[in-house]
Amino acid sequence: MEKINILGLGPGNKKYILPITKECIKKSEILIGGRRNIESLGTLAEGKELRYIDRYLDQLSLYMKENRDRRISLIVSGDSGFYSMVPFMKKHFEIKELNIIPGISSMQYMFSAVGYSYEDTFIGSVHGRNCDYLTPVKEGKKAGLLTDNKTTPQVIAQNLLENQIRGTIFVGERLSYDDERITTMSLEEMADLKIIFDINVVIVIPDTPS
Repeated sequence: MEKINILGLGPGNKKYILPITKECIKKSEILIGGRRNIESLGTLAEGKELRYIDRYLDQLSLYMKENRDRRISLIVSGDSGFYSMVPFMKKHFEIKELNIIPGISSMQYMFSAVGYSYEDTFIGSVHGRNCDYLTPVKEGKKAGLLTDNKTTPQVIAQNLLENQIRGTIFVGERLSYDDERITTMSLEEMADLKIIFDINVVIVIPDTPS
């Protein structure tokens, strides 16, 4: 029986899809993923049976179990091990049934783009969830955050300022694409900025105490 592939597509641009990921996609009979991710594959998805991820995840797991004799690849954005579908899949399948291939995460890409390493960084997500990024930043750690349209870069900056934290904030939009935009400014400037950012990744570099 074939293993189910869980494939990280990287930050977005097809140039960042790993060769082994392309190989798995080409050999697959069924591709499962978000509509935007599947459509981004272009000709790689031609001739495949396509199934789009929706809110009915229990039906999705049943569909995969009914097709276990076929080559299935679950496509996820970024890195398969970074806020992806792996926890869900492990609830429904044994780990020995899964072939997990990592991708370049948007966070990895963003840190490289702004010229910082991230081994001493707090990494989290405020995308539809609560996340205590204040404590590690107070301790002097950098922070990398996935955001949403509620906890925006401006909200993050304001929260940090209210906790007497000063520093620099980077906001990355459309990472890896030709129209990529990275905005850099102080937390004070960001808190007062009156623009709406596209889907983005935020990095905070706190000022070092003098």
